[in-house]
Amino acid sequence: MTEEPTFNESEVVLITGAAGTIGSMMRRSLARPGRHLRLLDVADQEPLAPDEDAELIVGSFTDAEVMANACRDASAILHFGGLSTKDFEWREFLDVNIHGTYVVLEAARTAGVSRVVYASSNHAVGFHPFDRESLLPDYVFPRPDTFYGVSKAASESLGSLYHDRHGLDVVCLRIGSYAERPTNYRQLWSWLSPGDCTRLVEAALSGSRPGFRIVWGVSANSRAAVTLDEGHRMGYYPVDDAELFADEIASSTDDFGRDDPPLIGGPYTLPTA
Repeated sequence: MTEEPTFNESEVVLITGAAGTIGSMMRRSLARPGRHLRLLDVADQEPLAPDEDAELIVGSFTDAEVMANACRDASAILHFGGLSTKDFEWREFLDVNIHGTYVVLEAARTAGVSRVVYASSNHAVGFHPFDRESLLPDYVFPRPDTFYGVSKAASESLGSLYHDRHGLDVVCLRIGSYAERPTNYRQLWSWLSPGDCTRLVEAALSGSRPGFRIVWGVSANSRAAVTLDEGHRMGYYPVDDAELFADEIASSTDDFGRDDPPLIGGPYTLPTA
């Protein structure tokens, strides 16, 4: 079911997971004259505002027919849909995150969409150590910390394949901790603010023929654990710093990440029952 849009000829950007935390933020922050947003999600979304150059599509990106229709005349896909926590079974990650990314990439290839920006995660490399003296590079080899991380690493590999075999531009954003503001110790290095997230996605959309690229998605945090080199090459220059909230976090009772293992995944690398 699609809410009929009223729009002029413009750049069409399809967002999967448009009702999610980041997707709903991008619906507002990516709105530009000459840009039409196509908002896809299985969940209900807020009705369109009278002046909103967008359309709502109710459906799943795992459905090839839905994706084929959603990709018509699109110039780019922001694939931000999927299961976003570790609290699912392997079969669910396989069906939604991995197979779903295949469906998105195949639909893009078939429809002639030139670029896919994929929301990957720091959990794809969660078992990599860091010491803040030697920042972890963008292209560090996958070492996932959960089945969720495995699904992200596998989807990055699909993006690599679709670039090398079919010439599709695929930018994978290894997002740290997206939030309005950092609330725990781990986020002092991993925070990605809404403003910087928008800057990151705009850079991924606007660069000329990026090919296959992996970019860390974090803000300009003073306690950096990862490099921003590839982001800078792509035109991403974050401005927010989690250090502004360090005193507030130190005085809180939230100890998450205070005694992190010296690994990118922090507490997510700890043994589970």
